[in-house]
Amino acid sequence: MKTSVFRAFLATAFAVGSMALLPQQAAAQINKGLPLVELTIGKAKLKAEVAADNNTRTVGLMNRFSLQPDHGMLFVFAQSQPLAFWMKNTYVPLSIAYIDAQGVILNILDMKPHDESTHPSAGAALYALEMKQGWFKDRGIVAGNRVEGLDKAGKARQ
Repeated sequence: MKTSVFRAFLATAFAVGSMALLPQQAAAQINKGLPLVELTIGKAKLKAEVAADNNTRTVGLMNRFSLQPDHGMLFVFAQSQPLAFWMKNTYVPLSIAYIDAQGVILNILDMKPHDESTHPSAGAALYALEMKQGWFKDRGIVAGNRVEGLDKAGKARQ
């Protein structure tokens, strides 16, 4: 994920799966060339890079210093499960929306750069969507809203 291998490690602790990279390897990596998907939440539209395998989910948005307006990252998992992210090696303040298999936002949390505390989902999530901090709030997006276009992201790959 963008936040780090440790993120994947924490997610693993919550039954997310196994890590593919060691922390030292992920710390220097930046995801490049990921597929983009267009998503809609109410009237808000966004473009999200799709992180759908262990390597891309582990690296996520780590080691980036900015995000384009209305751009973020969508993390796709193989099965719905409790998730938890943190912000190690992440420089951009982010908000994360955990999304269930039906596309409904479970909860939205703000995360500070380099914060190693966990930010858990409020239930079993199949997706996590990270946007620049405040993006959801500025558009009136809250838990219970539906995310459209998730089917275009494809399935998780191991």
